[in-house]
Amino acid sequence: MGEIIAVVSGKGGTGKTTFTSCIGFALASMGKKVLCLDCDISLRNLDLALGLSDSALMDFSDVLSGRCTLEQAVVSHPKYPSLFLLAAPLAYDGFRVEPEQAATLMGAIRESFDFCLVDAPAGLGQGFRLATQEADHVVVVTTTDVTALRDAQRTVMELERFPNGKVHLVVNRVAKKLLRQLHTTIDDAMDAAGLPLLGVVPEDGDIPRCLNQGVPLCDDNYYAARAFYNIARRIAGYKIPLMKI
Repeated sequence: MGEIIAVVSGKGGTGKTTFTSCIGFALASMGKKVLCLDCDISLRNLDLALGLSDSALMDFSDVLSGRCTLEQAVVSHPKYPSLFLLAAPLAYDGFRVEPEQAATLMGAIRESFDFCLVDAPAGLGQGFRLATQEADHVVVVTTTDVTALRDAQRTVMELERFPNGKVHLVVNRVAKKLLRQLHTTIDDAMDAAGLPLLGVVPEDGDIPRCLNQGVPLCDDNYYAARAFYNIARRIAGYKIPLMKI
């Protein structure tokens, strides 16, 4: 049975969708069958990050309503055949996802994939609840910005039902010079969020260019790419030490 991993953040702009796509690519490159599920209704961007914007004709609402099967709705990546996308609806038409529907969908996903990375919308609304309802693990993505850390704390409070060890923190876009200027440390971020650390991703100016090309892990983007690969290997069960920033 596959694992469901919800990727959440308290505020927008933390790089949550970038993280989801890069971890998806990394796990797929390790031979895992991976589904990236976009839960950001009407504001989806995961298809763009994966380079599949022209291919996602169906979305998860089509599966839930019975208009198509899960197999028909998912889109495979042309360069990574074990990486798939299930898109979010382009527009919100008032439909509501019932808990039983979400449970059925996630059950089918578990049977078909090794990992499902659920990209939740920022905030704590319906998309957040949908993304975390059936999750086995939750990754809270934040930056060292004080507002992002405060929102991460609020997010953690909504995840109290998860047992210890099931919710982890990723500190994204870490700039060494910025840390020195703000007298901020990774330990401060961990203490603020109250979570164990899954990984640290350095700031890298090449990431936006790679995402625009639909290829998150570029050959010349070694530093950030290594961080994503290390996190993916930890998710897959390997014991990998944290890289230094």
